[in-house]
Amino acid sequence: MHSEAKELLKIDVIIPLYKPGKELFTLLDRLKEQSYPIGRMILMNTGKSFFDKLTAGVDFAGKYPNVQVYHLEKEEFDHGGTRRLGVSYSNAEIFISMTQDAMPADRYLVERLVRRLSGNVATAYARQLPGPDSSELERASRAFNYPETSRIKTKADLETMGIKTFFCSNVCAAYRRDVYEELGGFIPHTIFNEDMIYAAGVIRAGYGIAYEADAQVIHSHNYTNMQQLRRNFDLGVSQADHPEVFGNVTSESEGKKLVKETWNYLKRKKKLYRFPGFCLQCGFKYAGYLLGKRYQKLPMGWVLKLTASREYWHQNS
Repeated sequence: MHSEAKELLKIDVIIPLYKPGKELFTLLDRLKEQSYPIGRMILMNTGKSFFDKLTAGVDFAGKYPNVQVYHLEKEEFDHGGTRRLGVSYSNAEIFISMTQDAMPADRYLVERLVRRLSGNVATAYARQLPGPDSSELERASRAFNYPETSRIKTKADLETMGIKTFFCSNVCAAYRRDVYEELGGFIPHTIFNEDMIYAAGVIRAGYGIAYEADAQVIHSHNYTNMQQLRRNFDLGVSQADHPEVFGNVTSESEGKKLVKETWNYLKRKKKLYRFPGFCLQCGFKYAGYLLGKRYQKLPMGWVLKLTASREYWHQNS
């Protein structure tokens, strides 16, 4: 590390789980091999039977002595509340929030995230690289949202970047505990976007958010058009429910930039024949987003068909 003081900081990793596969062992092994030592790995597992089945016949505690597993039922899971509970089990100065399908690209993920948490920077998130089975459209999306150049975002960027100023992903992000406590932590109950809702508070409190392009995880999905619609429906719901966060910042302009960048990406790859499919995908995304923004006007039956998070609505009923 570049600073002896940084080496003294205690770091925990918090990972929500649902129906984990053998990839979990690979993830934990890669975290064990990080150049910056991790204190505890806190697993917030939904559905004890799934975890027990995966670890049957494995000396899990012996192989991973610094892993702590907490079980909850599916109806108890919440994007904000479950992560908030996980943080409460940690007393580390820095914690890293990850998802079970994010794989560290090398040994320096933690080190490169932590080095960004200095000065006024309260949060740092990693670059997400497409997996080997990613579609060309998914690769274009990853290139747009996670470029090669690092940067720090502050309140001064709101006018030019709009909602992208608040962009941060709990797929892999590191947080300073002192600022987290000061700002009240992750929202206890939300359908989606707990990371951006928190990040908005970070920015508006005068802190910075770092995007660290050299800290890399492999993470991507080849969603169908209907899956994209459902995810964006939940995104629209989260924005509708939090006008104090999203009400005065623009988001549609990001969609226009994505279209332009994807066109350029496919042109460079000589795969412009994929562009019509991309436009169709955008239509599903935008339809989902608009419906989510107006979910209060929809019958609950429609909402339950459109959402990707049915448990959220049962919790609210």
